[in-house]
Amino acid sequence: MIRVLLVDDQPLIRSGFRALLDLEDDIEVVAEAADGSRALALAREHLPDIALIDIQMPVVDGIEATRRIAADPMLAGVHVVILTNYGMDEYVFDALRAGAAGFLVKDIVPEDFLHAVRVAARGDALLAPSITRRLIDRFVSQPLSTGSPASLAGLTGRERESVALVAQGLSNDQIAARMVISPMTAKTHVNRAMVKLHARDRAQLVILAYESGLVVPHR
Repeated sequence: MIRVLLVDDQPLIRSGFRALLDLEDDIEVVAEAADGSRALALAREHLPDIALIDIQMPVVDGIEATRRIAADPMLAGVHVVILTNYGMDEYVFDALRAGAAGFLVKDIVPEDFLHAVRVAARGDALLAPSITRRLIDRFVSQPLSTGSPASLAGLTGRERESVALVAQGLSNDQIAARMVISPMTAKTHVNRAMVKLHARDRAQLVILAYESGLVVPHR
């Protein structure tokens, strides 16, 4: 059973998402909150698998709520998925840095929304195509990182390769095909890289790959 925490200051938005989730046999909405402070308390109380969190909220906004959840060892198993509008993509980078596992736009179709919740529950990074483009554009518009990729120094060659492929948006099966290894071995490389780099999920690997210079975006 996938346990979900809904966090949005608009009751109509929450009720709409809840109506969809309540129809699914494998998903349970364990709590709802209207601000980030309450979300943190409910996350600690219910330990959900997924926290669907709006960005703009009173008291504590979605980015700060995400940061606090990511920093709490008790909540290591909580995957934060940010709910956003098309006009708010400037927050994407900050929320990923704060620990978000992915993003969903609020006008997503119901089937894609339910699929996304299940993807996030598996621990896979979740970025809508429009948001992925914005994220890449952010890196393209910035000067290339001048820092040394020292944070990647502890990775093996195969682990570095797998991180680079994750940053290109490839799934474990696609990584396996590219590296000519089994999907299980590809998953092992990715998981070991996450442990060594202290990354909560694949979204964090994407950030590290770009910031370290392992992957360089192209216009």
